[in-house]
Amino acid sequence: MATSSKAKKKTVRLASGRKRARQDVVLNAANTSLRSRFRTVVKNVLKAVTGGDKAKAGETFKSAQRVIDSVADKGIFHKNKAARLKSRLAAKVKALSLAA
Repeated sequence: MATSSKAKKKTVRLASGRKRARQDVVLNAANTSLRSRFRTVVKNVLKAVTGGDKAKAGETFKSAQRVIDSVADKGIFHKNKAARLKSRLAAKVKALSLAA
């Protein structure tokens, strides 16, 4: 008997389980949106740094910090991951301003 790596989803019978499944769909969409926004702001900072634009890099980093912190507060990522990423981005922005 060949079993696939993905198990077939069973339908939930209990009302509380059905409600939980409905809530999971909404929460999953919200978390996916936040994760995408997080990745986008990080990419924007990195693009500004590689482009060599000091002013834009500083400005995008400032706005990215708010997004990174809010995502960490909501539990999408661990607070230490957020702090590590902010530290690395800050170092790149600082290196850009020192190099010029």
